[in-house]
Amino acid sequence: MVHSASQLNQGLNPYNVLVLCFLGLGSVTYGYTASIIGTTLGQPSFIAYFDLATRSNGTDLIATTNGLFQAGGVIGTLCLPWFADKYGRKWACALSASLAVISGAFLAGSVHIGMFIAFRFVAGASAFMILAAVPILMNELVPGQFRGALVDLHGVLLVLGYVIQGWVGFGFFFWTDGGNKTWRPPLALQCVWPLMLLVTLPWLPESPRWLCMQNRPEEAHQILIKLHTNKNDPNHEMAEAEFYQINRQIAIDRTLGSTWKDMFTKPSYRKRALLAIGTTGIIQCSGVLVINNYGPTLYASLGFSPVKQLLYPAAWLVFALGMNVAGMFLVDRFNRPKYMAFGVAGCMCTLIVEVALVANFVPSNNNAALQAAVAMFFIYQVFYGACLDGTQFSYLGELFPTHLRAKGVCLGVSMISLMNIMWLQAAPTAFENIGWKFYLCFIIPGSLGAACMWVFFPDTKGLPLEEVAALFGDEDEVAVYQRDIEVDEDHHVIGVGEKRIGVMESSNGSSVGEKMNAVHGEKGV
Repeated sequence: MVHSASQLNQGLNPYNVLVLCFLGLGSVTYGYTASIIGTTLGQPSFIAYFDLATRSNGTDLIATTNGLFQAGGVIGTLCLPWFADKYGRKWACALSASLAVISGAFLAGSVHIGMFIAFRFVAGASAFMILAAVPILMNELVPGQFRGALVDLHGVLLVLGYVIQGWVGFGFFFWTDGGNKTWRPPLALQCVWPLMLLVTLPWLPESPRWLCMQNRPEEAHQILIKLHTNKNDPNHEMAEAEFYQINRQIAIDRTLGSTWKDMFTKPSYRKRALLAIGTTGIIQCSGVLVINNYGPTLYASLGFSPVKQLLYPAAWLVFALGMNVAGMFLVDRFNRPKYMAFGVAGCMCTLIVEVALVANFVPSNNNAALQAAVAMFFIYQVFYGACLDGTQFSYLGELFPTHLRAKGVCLGVSMISLMNIMWLQAAPTAFENIGWKFYLCFIIPGSLGAACMWVFFPDTKGLPLEEVAALFGDEDEVAVYQRDIEVDEDHHVIGVGEKRIGVMESSNGSSVGEKMNAVHGEKGV
């Protein structure tokens, strides 16, 4: 009996999950590196060590530490694809982690504010590079049926980095014996997570898709079997079918343009690039930076003690972590762009209520209204954490073919840091001059963006990465659909439709090289 590969049961492989957890050390690296400056600037010892309170340009120097971090993010992320395509997805993670270790060490050991600012640029580059590098590899390792949930682990663990930073900042608030050095240890801890990733990376698999692009099918075949064989598929039928589909697709992808110019001159590629930029741009318009930055002010307005002003943001991050975990169980149940559009719309609703409360009751003695404003922070996380934080990274990876995936994901991630620069530069002046009306700059584009996501963005949920091109009118660039791949009663991939390539035995039969010759011979590539 012959049946379609799409009819095969696809289960979860514990090894696959374990690999993602270790890769997630990179996600933790981003979360900690991106947020530790809040703890640092809140340390009186840091301000005193660099005389920032007495310098005439002290405020400008503090602003520069934030601005250069985001600028490093834009530049570093846009440089990453060259390395990821040439040396591999795994070693793109290694480069990012190495820069995180170097920047963390020099930031913690800074003896001059110029030195600190310079390595904030390097820290920003490393943080956003690893924010892109990890989901690129994750997307290419996981089975399509669970891709949203498994790549969502990236979002969960980057929030864990924020959580760790929040509690580190809370703990070091009580360390009174460190003198003017109390700001250094939290920065030094930035080195821990990337170091752990670097130690682990040699034992983690490379992307089988990248290996096939590099004419290393034997390695790709073995990795796919190890990643995707499970109790539902003991004969690794899915791994064989996926290996067949990947190689058929790579043969076509090698003939296609893969430059930045191709990204914006070919209409279908340009559409994907605009979708990537739009996805992260719209999500940044959800107001997450405003929620993060305005939180301490509201806690102070409520009359909370300095201890509670540190405690409550840390608790908010723990709640965010829980919402990200919940999102893992939801994301693959819904149309991908509609799920994100619902999340953005929910954020807009909570932000509208927040604006009304801030406009009317801050500052005031109406504790009920101020408590409601704090509550909206937590309600906001129900939408942002569950629907947006991790989902955007699986969607970015799904939009692009293998030969453009690194560029596409990095383009979307660079938009995050670019939007951060815009909001961070505008916020102080905007709040001073127009106050709560600045929130309209989030609410209006965010609402319009949610509508665009719902109506115009294509759904990639559950599709093999090799079949997404058809959504953009490139049916002729799809080598074979999984539904057409046939598997015989002995669990061998035997061909497509009426065509036969001979029995493609598992690794104890004909070699992978012979299989590749058969595949390429049939396609005529």
